[in-house]
Amino acid sequence: MRSLFRGNAAEKLAKVRAGLRHAFAVQPETQPLAIEDVQLLERIAETIVKRDMAAPATMFLESMGPMNFLGSQALHFMTPIIDCAFNVKEVEQVARLLERRDTVTRLIAIIEAKSAPKGATAR
Repeated sequence: MRSLFRGNAAEKLAKVRAGLRHAFAVQPETQPLAIEDVQLLERIAETIVKRDMAAPATMFLESMGPMNFLGSQALHFMTPIIDCAFNVKEVEQVARLLERRDTVTRLIAIIEAKSAPKGATAR
């Protein structure tokens, strides 16, 4: 009877392990944000601060931070519906930004910087 596997099974298993080793790895966020992305985050933070929602927004973002990727996928799914009320380009840009793990912490930092009282110094 002919063997189903040709070659050494241990070699094939090693190849499979090597292929799957980084299958679910997340790329580190070493690339800086584009200028348009930073401007969008600045506009979002400015709107939040103008409406005096800095503290609730910061608390919400910190509690929901680990789910940012899920939120980005929901935005991609809902884009045709959201199209009626919002600019599609900006919705897609927000969804793309939420795919990055560091975006929420950057937005929180921008909100805190804009809501800090004038003349206050960081410790």
